[in-house]
Amino acid sequence: MELTKKGHACVRLTDGERTLVIDPGAFSEPDAAVGAAAVLITHEHPDHFDEGRLRAALAADPGLVVYAPRGVAEQLAPGFPGRVRVVGRGDALEVAGFRVEVHGELHAVIHPDLPRIANVGYLVDDTLFHPGDALTVPDRPVSTLLVPLAAPWCKFSETVDYVREVAPRRAYPVHDSLLSEPGLAVYGRNMGPQGPGLGEVEYARLAPGESVVLP
Repeated sequence: MELTKKGHACVRLTDGERTLVIDPGAFSEPDAAVGAAAVLITHEHPDHFDEGRLRAALAADPGLVVYAPRGVAEQLAPGFPGRVRVVGRGDALEVAGFRVEVHGELHAVIHPDLPRIANVGYLVDDTLFHPGDALTVPDRPVSTLLVPLAAPWCKFSETVDYVREVAPRRAYPVHDSLLSEPGLAVYGRNMGPQGPGLGEVEYARLAPGESVVLP
């Protein structure tokens, strides 16, 4: 399976002719969902879910199917009956030829005064986990973790402890467009050998457009 990092929290997964995209939001490329057989959305915040772009993608490709929590699905489903599926914790699906398990329920706390919304994470082919905007720990081993790097709801120590708790073989950052180039460099150093340490986890940043083949 090939993992391609797109802008911010969006990634593209390809295996042969199968293509799956997760979280093509407003901070990602306008064409991030083009050519995908299916799109997974973790939650309704615009940096993960751009309604206009996703509507355009659904209209352009009658084979495209979207999977999302109810709050997202209800915005899209009336215009595309049968092509927008509601998912929640515990679901196990086959999506575009990929095995997908759904984990988690709620967005991380941004501030106690702000209501929490639904957020789910996706485990794809028992290999790669995208948690969305939460530090959800799946109840099974994960080989590749997409770790949210910088957000209003998390701090660096939580990010490090999250990677340690999941204990994947490798971790790649997402949710990183809030950082400038100097900021990315600081986080890169701190997540590397100069930081507190991630144990045996291999950590590397993929720039937008960069790909890696997952074993």
